[in-house]
Amino acid sequence: MDQLAPTEKYSPYRFFSAEQWSNFRADTPMTLSEDEINRLRSLNDPVDLEEVKRIYLSLSRLLSAHVEASQLLFRQRQAFFNALDVVKTPFIIGIAGSVAVGKSTTARVLKELLARWPSSPKVDLITTDGFLLPNEVLRRDNLMERKGFPDSYDVGALLRFLSGIKSAQRNVRAPVYSHLTYDVIPGEFVTIDRPDILIFEGINVLQPGKLPKDGKIVPFLSDFFDFAIYIDADERLIHHWYIARFMRLRETAFRNPDSFFHRYSQLSEDAARAIAEGLWANINLKNLRENIVPTRARADLILRKGANHLVEEVALRKL
Repeated sequence: MDQLAPTEKYSPYRFFSAEQWSNFRADTPMTLSEDEINRLRSLNDPVDLEEVKRIYLSLSRLLSAHVEASQLLFRQRQAFFNALDVVKTPFIIGIAGSVAVGKSTTARVLKELLARWPSSPKVDLITTDGFLLPNEVLRRDNLMERKGFPDSYDVGALLRFLSGIKSAQRNVRAPVYSHLTYDVIPGEFVTIDRPDILIFEGINVLQPGKLPKDGKIVPFLSDFFDFAIYIDADERLIHHWYIARFMRLRETAFRNPDSFFHRYSQLSEDAARAIAEGLWANINLKNLRENIVPTRARADLILRKGANHLVEEVALRKL
């Protein structure tokens, strides 16, 4: 039984075509300009004003309802415990999915849309890249070929960060990652100070990890999420997008002498494409099959993309 098949009556999801989903926008206003969307989208991602209207305004409206419900429940708990001095914790949205599938664009667009609600909430965005183990450690432990796999992250630091956010702590620090040097920047941090909403984006954020046999509590990243989104697409499409992005980067960012991948810009097109295919097959495809796709059904909402990199179907978990 495939619970993610729209025809499966036992599925925990409701399925909508992109056109059906767009109708749920109702009177949600468009607060982004075309120029802003062009700035927010990632390389080779064709998201435009029409796609934001079609998909993301309805999603913004849905998230608004969830945030409001969370705030109401918080006030009810305050009254229940007679603890009016308790601080409301941030609403955390997790965004998962493969490399090259468009997570970063989705996260940035949502951040801007949510921050422009009439209530003007404070919205922050953090990616898991900064929590990767430094390359020095990955090389020492023979994990460079598994960069992006669950065991290549500092899980303790990830859990401490999310725990601090959900405890409404002030000035919680997250490490910073450089895509230029392909490594964590030593001693550099970004500070998150009690946002109303935190978007937490990364390929493995829905990964459950191993369950303890003795019943002890072992927290997973997703335990801290109030809403989880998975960006989905057929494996063959993601493969195509990954190779296309790599070849585009070869002509742009990789040409920077300081880039970790600068050597690839010096190769012939065929040689560079062969490198990209190897990276896909030996690292990213394995990670997708072993760790990322298995977490898809843990999401509250799944955005399924088609060949044009635009959303074709939306699956929303039933209440």
